[in-house]
Amino acid sequence: MPYDRHEPPDPLAVANLARAALLDHLPKDAILARYESAGGKEVSSGKFANPESSAALAANAFGLFPGAPQLLSLPAGVGAGMTATAVMLEAEMRFPWRGGLHPWLDVAIETQSDLLGVESKRYEPFRDRKKVSFPPTYFQPVWGKAMQGFERMRDYLASGHMTFSTLDAAQLVKHAFGLRTQAVRRGKKAVLLYLYAEPKAYPDGRVVSATLVARHRQEVKIFADAVAAFDNDVAFAALCYAELLECWMHNPDDSVQAHAAAILGRFDI
Repeated sequence: MPYDRHEPPDPLAVANLARAALLDHLPKDAILARYESAGGKEVSSGKFANPESSAALAANAFGLFPGAPQLLSLPAGVGAGMTATAVMLEAEMRFPWRGGLHPWLDVAIETQSDLLGVESKRYEPFRDRKKVSFPPTYFQPVWGKAMQGFERMRDYLASGHMTFSTLDAAQLVKHAFGLRTQAVRRGKKAVLLYLYAEPKAYPDGRVVSATLVARHRQEVKIFADAVAAFDNDVAFAALCYAELLECWMHNPDDSVQAHAAAILGRFDI
């Protein structure tokens, strides 16, 4: 019988593909359970097993650390020297109201004093069309007195005064608002880390445009400089995966070094 593309996918087959997308030394069951309980339903939808999946990259990169947060290290300028007390994949950062949609960050990292939220990108900057949409709730005066950098960016994006073609700036603003809300509730300082890959090619062999890669880097800097013009409750930092993995290659723990090597062997970052 020919395959009917309209038939729902076999859950077992989908689950097996998702497991295959994870490195063998990682706790696959725990990682997949976390993703399936999160808002995007990445596993059952089949998105996690997609060869271009950003979630799969983030899950493989950080999947070692929820069970051993103290092993996590970050480069200078982001969190060098910090000791993580908790690492969570797929963390919801709820706004200060009930109902509606709330942002999910790829990773949340807690220390005794900080809450660091990671937004991870893989092929999206070079592939997806960026949309700007801020419902009226985002303009409520609920973000405190020290979020002017992100509030002005919101206003610039909403009015069309600033536009980005590779950077999803509107998403970053929303994440900053959610991260600020949760950090204040926990009595911690907040850092929004934009972590991005710079792949040379798509899984099907198509080359990723070097022009788009350069434009993305430029737009990240424009965004960072614009929000940093004000003192914000949320600090913004940007880092490419190559820099992160270089840091892990020099981690004093052999298991983290081996993990970094495995990521480099599996992913074009």
